[in-house]
Amino acid sequence: METESLTGADADSETSESRPQEYLADVGFDELALSPEVRRAIAERGYVHPTPVQAKAFQPVVEGRDLIVRSKTGTGKTAAFGLPIIERIDRGERAVRALVLCPTRELALQVATELGDLSKYRDIKVAAIYGGASMRAQQDALAYGSAIVVGTPGRVYDHIRRGTLKLDGCRAAVLDEADEMLNQGFYEEVTRILDCLPKDRQVLLFSATVPQDIQNLMARYTRNPETILMSGDVYTVEHIQHVRFDISDAYPKPRNLIYVLEMEEPENAIIFCNTRDDTELVTAVLNRNGFDAELLNGDLPQKERERVMGKVKRGEVAFMVATDLAARGIDISDLKYVINYSLPEDPAVYLHRVGRTGRIGKKGIALNLVSGRELSTLTALERKYGVVFEKREMPTPEKAMELWTERHVKEIKDAAAGAVYEGFLGLSSTLKGRPDADDLVAFLLKYFFSHHRMERVQALREREAERAKREEKKERPKERPKAERPREKEKRGAKLEPSGIRLWVNLGRMDGIEDAGLVQALERAGAPAGKVQRVEMKGTYSYLWVPEADAAAFEATSGKQHGEKAIKVERARR
Repeated sequence: METESLTGADADSETSESRPQEYLADVGFDELALSPEVRRAIAERGYVHPTPVQAKAFQPVVEGRDLIVRSKTGTGKTAAFGLPIIERIDRGERAVRALVLCPTRELALQVATELGDLSKYRDIKVAAIYGGASMRAQQDALAYGSAIVVGTPGRVYDHIRRGTLKLDGCRAAVLDEADEMLNQGFYEEVTRILDCLPKDRQVLLFSATVPQDIQNLMARYTRNPETILMSGDVYTVEHIQHVRFDISDAYPKPRNLIYVLEMEEPENAIIFCNTRDDTELVTAVLNRNGFDAELLNGDLPQKERERVMGKVKRGEVAFMVATDLAARGIDISDLKYVINYSLPEDPAVYLHRVGRTGRIGKKGIALNLVSGRELSTLTALERKYGVVFEKREMPTPEKAMELWTERHVKEIKDAAAGAVYEGFLGLSSTLKGRPDADDLVAFLLKYFFSHHRMERVQALREREAERAKREEKKERPKERPKAERPREKEKRGAKLEPSGIRLWVNLGRMDGIEDAGLVQALERAGAPAGKVQRVEMKGTYSYLWVPEADAAAFEATSGKQHGEKAIKVERARR
């Protein structure tokens, strides 16, 4: 997502040679005038060192000066304005004191979350208001009292017109990703909102580039703004490797993408498409070929967008297929790959896309599928922005089929490890001699892969449902339970949940075992006998409950063998 976090503690162990200058500051958080509450929030996140933009912007913002900050994507701009703004707001303040405008819903939500985490110990509430979500819920948040409001221009102005957002006491306005906001046609909304603010308000502009229209806007709404230039208007992301694949006419374009994924084997990636139709096509093709993918485009309802973004944040989806507009605000931890299914017409958009990887100076790779009509964009990137593309050859159809076969065989072998299937070897031999053997095997393969992947999806859904229940339970107000007599409980026949620790085991019904067999397998591997309270079997994995004192002994069986399969036991995510 577009919000950049502060530099983590692990950054300090890196030398200045390993990170570009934009990601290193020569001062620590200890040297900034931060309150104990904000220091506590920073420490909880493991951050000990600010980025240069955070260090340079802090004092001017605290002093109330107008500011123009030009800094690359991924350098920590959100905390750069967030920390000093939070320090300027009184503890427990409920009137709106700061307004942050963002170009997209996802970015607004991410910025609000970041600011909420940094301000939580100062009793400062942060409200996120954006289109596609409940107006009533946003009105309630504003009525309750939020000192910081983060939103998209259209919805912010709607609340101003309705009288639900009062800006009489607003001291600061932030335009985050200002270049993108104006590119998307929000100029009129932004100026209307700024006209509603007090005359003595502070205006802060944070952007990767500062073109002429932004300069005109700042000249109209600021007083002697200070300028911090962390990057030029013409910039590249030098710590990203740019790779070019000229697509082959021997097979359809989605198949080209599949072959690139099989060659490069990225663990996760954002795949950019130029149209919504392409996002739907690419997502369908990826899932049909066994790649875990979700799409994000402007047609998705807000609740669905939030569900997808939640899966992305939790690392539950490998490939996010998105349009440029929908992808604003996407931030996947340790994202190494960005894939351009189609190059954008505007070369500058390419730089914004690939900025999703290589954040805070880490290395990243941009894979680009290039067709003849996109050569002009490629040429502009090379000449104007100095991007150097490494050219790699697409695999031949024969090589691609070999890669595809190896990947599917590996999936079968992984699933077969430790399973009991000897009873079917005779049938297997018989099938090979039948004239319709190919048809029967093809059906069995289709059945296996579809059900195997359905089980994985179901497992993710179950974990998602469990997480939602836990979050709902946390948000539910605590009530004192009424005392019940034991006899009343027995009458209802209530099923009590085990009080122990829930463990996840990589053995399930497809391994040819049932509840008792699973327990015996673990006990043979060294787990203490008679300690399992409950077993819940799934297709390829299981849950079991054990006393907390014995959980470590069960986890210690990880790595032991059950047949040809290595056992894996770990605490289930709650």
